[in-house]
Amino acid sequence: MKIGLDVMGGDNAPAATVAGAILAREELSPSDRIVLIGKTDLILAELEKHKADPAGFDIVQANDVIGMAEHPTHAIIRKPESSISIGFRELKRRKIHAFASAGSSGAMLVGAIYSVNNIQGVIRPCTSSVLPQENGGISLLLDIGTNPDAKPDVMYQFGLLGSITAKSVYKINNPRVGLLNIGHEEGKGNLLSQAAFSLMKGSKDFNFIGNIESRDILRGKADVIVCDGFTGNILLKNIEGMYRLMMKRGLTDDYFARFNYENYGGTPILGINSTVIVGHGISNDVAIKNMLLLARNVHQAKLSQKIKRVLSRVPVIVRD
Repeated sequence: MKIGLDVMGGDNAPAATVAGAILAREELSPSDRIVLIGKTDLILAELEKHKADPAGFDIVQANDVIGMAEHPTHAIIRKPESSISIGFRELKRRKIHAFASAGSSGAMLVGAIYSVNNIQGVIRPCTSSVLPQENGGISLLLDIGTNPDAKPDVMYQFGLLGSITAKSVYKINNPRVGLLNIGHEEGKGNLLSQAAFSLMKGSKDFNFIGNIESRDILRGKADVIVCDGFTGNILLKNIEGMYRLMMKRGLTDDYFARFNYENYGGTPILGINSTVIVGHGISNDVAIKNMLLLARNVHQAKLSQKIKRVLSRVPVIVRD
């Protein structure tokens, strides 16, 4: 397969992105190929620093870059020669099988929707994050910022998308889906949580186990944790902040080391017709490597095809 990498995306680009691609090249199979998308002279200069053979990669020239602070939709339209725009062009033309970037997450979402489109039946694509559990496993938290104003039917679909992802990519059999709430009892929470619970209760599309409180999200009580993007983003950044504080104070062990973002590389955009991975803006070379390996795993799991098959037989639920 061919994995496209936005070399210009991220706070540490292009040094970290090229170095990460070199690391990933060592772990990918000979049949896999990394396509470096960015300014050719910078790419070649970074490869030279590492004494890496340019012939080991495909290089696609991109003359422009989308900045983190730019309006995503405007940037995609006004910068057709940016590394992100060209990456999606290559993906749409099927010259690459997956596309990964640590650049603007907003531009990545907009580009994905405009180029490869939502899977039919998906109301809103979303993103997730892996949370390490104290029992040694992992759970998926979604949404983590893509949809800050979700509705109950969208929340229901998050449960379905998360369940398919947990089973297909992370090999969790019959994933337990919990709804993040302020109490575990039915009837708790705001109007959105109550309405989402009523839709999820008794679902035959995924294994819904009810509400889960934030104090239990790391205790292995659910494999998929559903929330709106506003709540999920605040929760995730709070966890990241606590991790950085603990590292600064030297408070770590094998479990807390699993919270290092480098381990996971990024997150797939769920609900689109291809494999698109969004990485952390501060990604270093190890994170970039793991982002590329995740792209390989998601593509090989045929995640988008599995979501498409499931949604073809699941009616869209709409309730305000």
